[in-house]
Amino acid sequence: MLDELVHPWKLGDLKMMPFPERRAPTTGAIDSILARFQATLKKRSTATLARLGPFLERIERHATQLQDMDETDYALISDELRRQFLHTGLTAENIARSFALVRETSYRLLGMRHHPVQLVAGYMLLQGRLAEMNTGEGKTLTALLPAATAALAGVPVHIVTINDYLAKRDADHLKPVYDRLGVSVGLVEHGQDPATRRAAYACDVVYCTNKELAFDYLRDTIALRGKRSKARVLIDQTIGDIRDSPQFYLRGLHFAIVDEADSVLVDEARTPLIISRELEDPLGAETYRVALDVAKNLQARDHYRLSTRDKTIHLTPLGRKIVGDASSPAGGLWAARRARLELVEQALSALHLFKRDVHYIVVDGKVQIVDEYTGRVMADRSWERGLHQLIETKEDCKPSGRRETLAQITYQRFFRRYLWLAGMTGTAAEIATELDEVYDLKFIRIPTHRPVRREDLGARLCVTTDEKWRHVASRVHEISDRGRPVLIGTRSVEASEALSVVLRAQGLQHTVLNARQDAGEAAIVTAAGSAGSVTVATNMAGRGTDIKLSADVVKRGGLHVILTEYHESGRIDRQLFGRCARQGDPGSFEAIVSLEDELFRRYESHILPFSTIRPLNAFLCHVMRRFGQYMMERNHLWIRRQSVKQDTKLDTALAFTGKAD
Repeated sequence: MLDELVHPWKLGDLKMMPFPERRAPTTGAIDSILARFQATLKKRSTATLARLGPFLERIERHATQLQDMDETDYALISDELRRQFLHTGLTAENIARSFALVRETSYRLLGMRHHPVQLVAGYMLLQGRLAEMNTGEGKTLTALLPAATAALAGVPVHIVTINDYLAKRDADHLKPVYDRLGVSVGLVEHGQDPATRRAAYACDVVYCTNKELAFDYLRDTIALRGKRSKARVLIDQTIGDIRDSPQFYLRGLHFAIVDEADSVLVDEARTPLIISRELEDPLGAETYRVALDVAKNLQARDHYRLSTRDKTIHLTPLGRKIVGDASSPAGGLWAARRARLELVEQALSALHLFKRDVHYIVVDGKVQIVDEYTGRVMADRSWERGLHQLIETKEDCKPSGRRETLAQITYQRFFRRYLWLAGMTGTAAEIATELDEVYDLKFIRIPTHRPVRREDLGARLCVTTDEKWRHVASRVHEISDRGRPVLIGTRSVEASEALSVVLRAQGLQHTVLNARQDAGEAAIVTAAGSAGSVTVATNMAGRGTDIKLSADVVKRGGLHVILTEYHESGRIDRQLFGRCARQGDPGSFEAIVSLEDELFRRYESHILPFSTIRPLNAFLCHVMRRFGQYMMERNHLWIRRQSVKQDTKLDTALAFTGKAD
């Protein structure tokens, strides 16, 4: 295990690859079933310090030699490491030397020395594993080890995270270490011009978000269409006339370290990524207004069936007849039966399934989608098939143009194209089988550096939302009066602002963090750990945020977290709870929810017998939550598998016509 890492290529082979990437395997139904079965049978292991004792001893031996290192020695040591990697590869000895150098450099420049468990996690990432590290165990610093090591070995690295804030924070924080090691570091974020983007991707280590990275890959795919082969184009760029050759963003898909891997590779993998261009809309604003007017006159059950569980709406036979009668005088599009029925069903979705300040916000007369998993605005993204234009019309915004798809890909297909893929997260155990089946990522649990002191205060189930907010305000009074900071998690912008009104009415000073306040995120997070502070936040505070506590706050019991609505995935709930009691600090959490919450309402018919039980108690809440989240996770898994199947079919069809990416 400690002799040499096994990869699908050797370091020297990278020089021979014009655009390094792995062709995503094309699997049939039987292959998928077998992969699922094998992934289920695989044993989930825990990385123990005793198991990797010899490797840690090697690091300590090299660390002793580096303690007297002079600043002028860095270049010599880094160059010697590069030569060793080139000659003998990624051996355990070379990796131990690199880890020792990175740890010493981090301590000198940042005052942060890697703990043994972080060294173990870094080694697991170099093996292409999925490392589950408890929240607060320092994943950012851990990723520095394999990233710098791979870069010194000549392998370009992409460190992928879930939003621009975290990518910029981590790149800026660790840049001094990379610079001292002679490793260039780049940052890719939304809104950059092409030249800046290409310069960032040309660096040894690139910090970026999953969306920006995948879309840049699709842009490269579009640039290649109608051109010669990818290899031929890159040869021309290297030794020929580049004026007729497309300018790529990426240098290939070498090594990706995916932070918050469960969010990126699973939660956000339900829908494909699509690059499109805006065209003049042949329908026009009047068509959308007519569709909404027709939809407003339709009655639930009689004219359409609405499934809150699956978020779908379908017209009944009577509804289809009424739509035909209402639209027959209009002519044009309305004369086409299939087109008018689809448009009215989309209008019904815009009216009943998509809520302002929940699924989207309106800023400067534009509808902006809010990511349900991160709580952030998804800039420049839109819904398909006229839904976005219908929502814009509903909100009295000017409808944008229709979109024409130019290229698309699923996260499953994209990340499987990396030669070398690793991931880390605090919540992966439940989906370890799927990650193994789809991405060939082997799960391993990393022990904590210090014992966890997180106290679970249980759950309180209320009947109504108003009752829930009253209990939340009461708990905020009680906890903040002790000088402890409180973080309150909500599922939507609407809920965060509704709670803010309640807290303000009771004279409780607080700060709100949601998609409207994303510009001040860093300052809000910094203040969230101060004594007596109260922060109301959407999922923006649920992943990656590290709330620092003063010594005085630690003595008083640390951060207290209140969850006010369960999410569709229990992993998202645990990420919020993980904001407290980090790195051995004290902390506590509780849930205060109501029967009117979306997760419970979605399965109202199934849990109705439970909801009539009185008194409401924590056990009842636990049963209802587990049932709702199990049903939603199962539904999302089916959607992800269908997405992969459709992507594979599309890829096959495009390949047949000569247009595959």
